[in-house]
Amino acid sequence: MSGQIVTLPNREPTIRVAAMPSDANYSGDMFGGWIMGQVDIAGSIPALHRAKGRVVTVSVNSFVFKEPIFMGDIVSFYAEIIKVGRTSITVDVQVYAQRDPAKPVCVKVTEAVLTYVAIGEDRKPRVLPSVE
Repeated sequence: MSGQIVTLPNREPTIRVAAMPSDANYSGDMFGGWIMGQVDIAGSIPALHRAKGRVVTVSVNSFVFKEPIFMGDIVSFYAEIIKVGRTSITVDVQVYAQRDPAKPVCVKVTEAVLTYVAIGEDRKPRVLPSVE
């Protein structure tokens, strides 16, 4: 895989993390499950703000690994709400890796779409509050 070199989006990432050795396989590539977990965390942030409370992941609508993430990469996750239903919120997450500080390169590594549902204290779906 030889990805196209890109630049980061012109906005703050939802989260940014360093890829650490404990999250890598024996070859130094990050485990797919680690990336999926970070994507879920990033996607939940705009969802919980929109829901004004607790949300749960109900669907991973799409998930594409475009490039590997290597140990030491700085990984930026950009999450944006793309659809709001009565109780659900669908979020698009784009993931970029910045690597090689001596010769900086940025590549798009993952893209995903997830759906969250707002839940109440009873852990049952609840209607989303109106936008003010």
